[in-house]
Amino acid sequence: MKPVNILYKALNATLTAQSKHVTKKKAAIPLKDADYICPSKAKGTTFSLGYSKEKILPDDIDKKKYYIAGYGENKPAKGVLDAPQTHAVWLDDLSGKGGIVLVSIDDVGMLISDVNKLRARLHDFAMLSGCRSINIVSTHSHAGIDTMGIWGPLPLSGKDPKYMELVFSQTVKAVKDAYANRKNGKLYLGKTEVPDMQEDIRTPIVYSKALTRLRFVPDDGSKQTYIINFASHSESLQGCNELVSADFPCYLREKILEEAGAETLYCVGAIGGMISMDIPDEQEIRKNGNDFSESTKRIGRQLADYALSIKEEDEILLNAKIGSLTQEVYFKAENTILLIAAKAGILKATEHRMPDKSGFAMKSEISYFEIDSLKILMLPCEIFPELVYGGYLGAEESATGKGGEINPVPLKEIIGDDVMIIGLANDELGYVLPPNDFLLHPEAPYFENGRDRHERRHYEETNSLGPETAVKIAETVAKIVSTVEKFKNM
Repeated sequence: MKPVNILYKALNATLTAQSKHVTKKKAAIPLKDADYICPSKAKGTTFSLGYSKEKILPDDIDKKKYYIAGYGENKPAKGVLDAPQTHAVWLDDLSGKGGIVLVSIDDVGMLISDVNKLRARLHDFAMLSGCRSINIVSTHSHAGIDTMGIWGPLPLSGKDPKYMELVFSQTVKAVKDAYANRKNGKLYLGKTEVPDMQEDIRTPIVYSKALTRLRFVPDDGSKQTYIINFASHSESLQGCNELVSADFPCYLREKILEEAGAETLYCVGAIGGMISMDIPDEQEIRKNGNDFSESTKRIGRQLADYALSIKEEDEILLNAKIGSLTQEVYFKAENTILLIAAKAGILKATEHRMPDKSGFAMKSEISYFEIDSLKILMLPCEIFPELVYGGYLGAEESATGKGGEINPVPLKEIIGDDVMIIGLANDELGYVLPPNDFLLHPEAPYFENGRDRHERRHYEETNSLGPETAVKIAETVAKIVSTVEKFKNM
């Protein structure tokens, strides 16, 4: 028997032995259905928006070990390519329902335990400002400093308390400054297709090529703000990189500021399975020292060109009305590694018991917004695009030999075609895969990559909660849509 299998059995036995003791104290309480908060009609055509940003680079980066997140564990940073940042936007429809805070952080992911710590620090601000929703998303930079804990010198956490304090304090400052900087103005929606920059390295080849841009124009003619959404892992520096960076989003934001004088908040879409940026000269770079810094800069600037090229904008967003809803949800957690990491304190996550007592669960949330006709779905994960847009593998191609009929209805069929997905929102639950292509290693599930009958490697399953997550997301989104429809029919 392989040593990893012996380790797996030993750890799994330990987990099972502990489960009764642990879960008695953390039984899941059934969650209430959330209310949809939305004005019955728009008060006018004016929004209020404020923007701010802060660096999140520690001042002792050249003296202390900070671990780069996103590839292998125990990779201390050896320098800085560019300084990661935290960006905040305050957006209000001036209806009296309250403003919404959207924060985008240049990190690999933020667990909901830390999201809630940030919300707690902003509690007094939220009460005084009338803020109705605080949302923390990650750009998923694979060159950022570890904010989750699993990229350090295992079994020790790679998450540094001093660095987390810097992220928290700078984010709080950015949010408060964004509110202080708010101005009235118009909000415009524009989209373009990016036909030649992404790649999908796991079948089926399904992903969104859309770049969505919300553009805020202040009435006083001052600096504009862009909110940009695009589907790609921020990993253009590749696994050989040892420098701290925000990856290509840094250079996208820089060029937009240079060319348009606008600040940018960037967020990712449906990136699971695995949607990344294509690097045309990748093999040549690998032959010549593995320095992907210049190609990453080019990628960011090229994507900025697409964002700047948008000329036709939809004026429906001149109807200033924002609807919002956040639904808490329990996701069944079957991944032994993640559960052990949580018990060991490497991951600061609280495991619960499923309400039906069928196993362990992680408590998370899904948020939904409507800005007039634009639908925004915020998911706490890296969802496979086919779960959103359709295009499932058939029985002959899938890992399980089962057809797409066992998968949930694609989210666009539940919520509508014109939906903007924001991934890694308010939590990071890992990859979410279609059930008919979910395959585990037969002897060491979640510990080793499985290989299916087509000799395809199934890596993403090792970084997922389990096969039931996709169905639960679809069920929750259906509940959200039903709640919104009931409100509109009142």
